[in-house]
Amino acid sequence: MSTREISDQARKVNEDLVLEVSESKNEPSWMRDIRLKALKIFRASKIPGLVPAQFHDRIRFDELAYFVRATEGLVDTWDDVPESIRRTLKKIGIQEAEQKYLAGLTVQVENTAVYQSIQKQLDQKGVIFTDLDSAVQQYPDLVKQHFSRIMPPESNIFAALNTALWSGGVFLYVPAGVEVGIPLQSYFRINSSGLGQLEHTVIMLEEGARAHYIEGCSAPRYSKADLHAGVVEAFVGRGASLKFTTIQNWSTNVLNISNKRAIAMEGSFVDWVDANMGAGLNMKYPTVILSGEGARAQSLSLVFAKQGQVHDAGARMIHLASNTSSTITSKTVVKGGGSTVTRGLVRVVKDAKGVRARSRCDALVLGNGADSTTVPVLDVMQQDADVGHEATVSRLGDDQLFYLMTRGLTEEQATLTVVNGFVADFIRTLPMEYALEMNRLIEMEMKGAQG
Repeated sequence: MSTREISDQARKVNEDLVLEVSESKNEPSWMRDIRLKALKIFRASKIPGLVPAQFHDRIRFDELAYFVRATEGLVDTWDDVPESIRRTLKKIGIQEAEQKYLAGLTVQVENTAVYQSIQKQLDQKGVIFTDLDSAVQQYPDLVKQHFSRIMPPESNIFAALNTALWSGGVFLYVPAGVEVGIPLQSYFRINSSGLGQLEHTVIMLEEGARAHYIEGCSAPRYSKADLHAGVVEAFVGRGASLKFTTIQNWSTNVLNISNKRAIAMEGSFVDWVDANMGAGLNMKYPTVILSGEGARAQSLSLVFAKQGQVHDAGARMIHLASNTSSTITSKTVVKGGGSTVTRGLVRVVKDAKGVRARSRCDALVLGNGADSTTVPVLDVMQQDADVGHEATVSRLGDDQLFYLMTRGLTEEQATLTVVNGFVADFIRTLPMEYALEMNRLIEMEMKGAQG
């Protein structure tokens, strides 16, 4: 069956579609069975109440294409990437990034990976960095051990849909004691209208391993809605350290509802850094399950919302073990007509002693008609836990603008100066090259902020 035949039929979410996708990938029976089980769960599930009502009729599962190939296959040299795709990737700086400051790169367009690379020295140390489809074929035991383990299809309807129809994504494995000193990056692109992009990423860091993984996302704008419902599962072994950075810049026709979870073992550290721009609807709550004594985690998120955009984001920290600690810091900038909800959940189970957790949410409101809400949840069942939450909402004042404008700045430049100061803590967490890119994206977002 040709690629075009598959993509034309990849709309009705049923058993025929699931089997067709699995067979087209020549998957083993165990993965096919996981998909079919998830399909049953999907059919019995409903869209969660947290999803705003105005978006329910835009999430039309049976009208999306779930298996569209952008190329005939995966390649490892840029010359073999089709010119139209290569031109786009060059324009947004992906090729340059790989050459200058990445240890490895995977690129997914639509529903399949089109390009991947990894530095030879990392390959020789046993680091595996590839697309998940290839990993199912080449490393089945590792994938089978961890796939859908901490983000099972029972989690919600979008996790069930992803498990049933996932395609693409990343598989990263770092052996014990190996340090990946240079970031690894994946880039996900939606080029089609009416697409369901459901990549699934699995990350495994063995004892004492260290890695920084960067995820980039973007799409051009179409009149028809696209759905992005990716899943990330990260397993961080004893004493290991994972930094997971997302720089998201979807177009406003994209509905982004992602599920991301990590499990942190004894003495390990998980660091979520999450920049959210674009998307008509964005719902994402990176979660860390601190299951080993002394595990640490932190989440730093940045959200920009403007006219017609709803961002419902934050983080969740689940403390299952003693002497664990976590920090949630959320930065929100909302312009006139935009809407944000920031959710920070901290849960401490009984007998998890000596837990320390902090949650802070700061919002900056620009112009009239903007809406920003903070919803902290502290679920503490252990008496000696040290848990706290702070929240601030500030509005850009005329006096601030006037002061800066008396120093020679235009109103737009003055507004951008205030915003840059507000998000400075977030920008400092990024590698220099990405910090420069973030500053450029922020400037683009702020065009006409006072209009």
